[in-house]
Amino acid sequence: MDQTSLPTPSEATIAVPGAILAACLGRPALARGVVVFAHGSGSSRFSPRNRGVARRLEAAGFATVLADLLTPEEERADRVTGHLRFDIGFLAARLAAITDWTAKEPGLGDLPCGCFGASTGAGAALVAAAERPERIRAVVSRGGRPDLAGAALPRVVAPTLLIVGGRDVEVLALNRAAQGRMTCPTQLSIVPGATHLFEEPGALDEVARLACDWFARFLPAGRHGDRASP
Repeated sequence: MDQTSLPTPSEATIAVPGAILAACLGRPALARGVVVFAHGSGSSRFSPRNRGVARRLEAAGFATVLADLLTPEEERADRVTGHLRFDIGFLAARLAAITDWTAKEPGLGDLPCGCFGASTGAGAALVAAAERPERIRAVVSRGGRPDLAGAALPRVVAPTLLIVGGRDVEVLALNRAAQGRMTCPTQLSIVPGATHLFEEPGALDEVARLACDWFARFLPAGRHGDRASP
């Protein structure tokens, strides 16, 4: 589908335990799945990189949920203390609550659900996937820190794609180490010449292409789809 023909994403609020979170929802007609984004530290639902990937996913037939994992008050406090941005357990609980919300939301609840995590958000996405194995069917990490999922890594059953820039040497090593601890189907895809934020020409397009392919493969088309085989 041409992105220019997609519905404009809508703003929404999502109630989770102890907080009301702001979110941006993309709902293409006849969606085949829903992808929930987990932003990295210091980012938000307005991340231009994640929004760009989200539009590509919407064009491929996936609804998208870009929600802030922190409230405005928490965000302001975290800018001073930095105490929440690396609290993966806290962020994963928020993300899991958002996926619970999608399961109850009309038009989304009967769609298979995946998570797309960037930077520290990837660690939160994997912990949430370990906690919600029946809801979260696939995970994609962009320049992520899957190592931050720690002891949750061997418990993840959702097929996981790790996308790393070829010049992001330190993060690439961390991804390789994390992949070695995972027992679910995994794939490490390296984007040649890309650095951590995939700002090089064509790099983010390749991320979007890989993510679309992964979710198309592991979020089966149709309502209440069974888990896809690797």
